[in-house]
Amino acid sequence: MSKLKLKPMSGYIIVKPAENETKTASGIILPANDGEKPQYGEVLAVGDDLIKDGFTIKAPVKVGDRVIYKKWGGEDIEVDAQKYQICEFAHILAQLV
Repeated sequence: MSKLKLKPMSGYIIVKPAENETKTASGIILPANDGEKPQYGEVLAVGDDLIKDGFTIKAPVKVGDRVIYKKWGGEDIEVDAQKYQICEFAHILAQLV
């Protein structure tokens, strides 16, 4: 994997969304445009801690963690034909363990 050419600002992370499932557990093949985008992925970059109203909000995750984020949170971007999600720290709902 090539080096990520993005650095998130304070209070943000960059996530590589998981690939859409193309087959159900029972083996049914899904069409390419079926369903919604995944709400989870791998953290590729973490911005600095956020300082807001005099309080420091530390990053809740680190690079390499797998996270679930809000359905409508963050921004979809594409760099060098790769899709990414930029999310605020507050949009992280859970960490997959």
